[in-house]
Amino acid sequence: MSEGPPRDLEDGSDSEAAEEAVTPRGGTVARFFLLPLAVVGAAVLIFLAFSLITFERRSPADYLQEVRGGTANRRWQAAFELSREVSRIPPGPEREALSAETLRIFESLSGKRAEDARVRRYLVLVLGRLQSHAAIPQLIASTRDPDSETRLYAVWALGMIGDSSALDAVVQSSLSDDPGMRKMAAYVLGRLKDSRAVPRLRVLLEDSEADVRWNAAISLASLGDASGLSVLRSVIDRDALSRQAPSLSADQSEVAITGALKAIEMLHDAESLPLLEKVAREDPNLRVRAAARASIEAIRVSAAAPGTPSR
Repeated sequence: MSEGPPRDLEDGSDSEAAEEAVTPRGGTVARFFLLPLAVVGAAVLIFLAFSLITFERRSPADYLQEVRGGTANRRWQAAFELSREVSRIPPGPEREALSAETLRIFESLSGKRAEDARVRRYLVLVLGRLQSHAAIPQLIASTRDPDSETRLYAVWALGMIGDSSALDAVVQSSLSDDPGMRKMAAYVLGRLKDSRAVPRLRVLLEDSEADVRWNAAISLASLGDASGLSVLRSVIDRDALSRQAPSLSADQSEVAITGALKAIEMLHDAESLPLLEKVAREDPNLRVRAAARASIEAIRVSAAAPGTPSR
């Protein structure tokens, strides 16, 4: 459920987007890769060790220089490292200059050359994390890129920028045959904060993939629309959740349930209180029980506040 989605995608912590979001391909990919995690983990450790040796004490400008003139391998590695570093740069002239130069380099790369594809992917992440409004036209075009990863990352980046001018492109991406793309698009449609997304999100509530439905319900809640309440309630019910997605890990279930609790809280849905109280009493996960108690308290406070709508 991507609140999120990709952890390697959203910010340092927001790294919620590339690793969960949506590890970018969404729930489907995440579930297929649970078994070989040890192998993946070993590969990541090797890469991180290599990164420490080759990229230690480099500035964002150094990474960009490597992207421009390095060897094929060094270029994508530098772009990857840059995508991890840019969130730490505060707003100001340095961030603006980095954003402009990243966009210039991105525009110079060919979407048809294999050696450029990986570099373009990570530069899309950089532009998203820098929230580069100047890059919106290029990112919209990249939602139709020949490379599937670039398309996915471009949709995520548009969500990070949050400009409603991207709405039509994201809606189009939500029509994809790829469930990971639909999951990402459902997540991003909520981040754009545009009520015109509501009709498409209501359609996504009926998607064949559970985590697409979950993201659509959360996005609708963020837009103040309660159409996805039944979906949200089914997520916080452990039995219903296991029927929808029997292969979810304990951690994934926790993320799904806490996300749904927060969405119900956003809707100030007092009718869900008995179900939330059951979760707060009986759920086997301490963090889930704590999240349920927090949502219960927030809903009760909002219900007591004059003029607060309750559902």
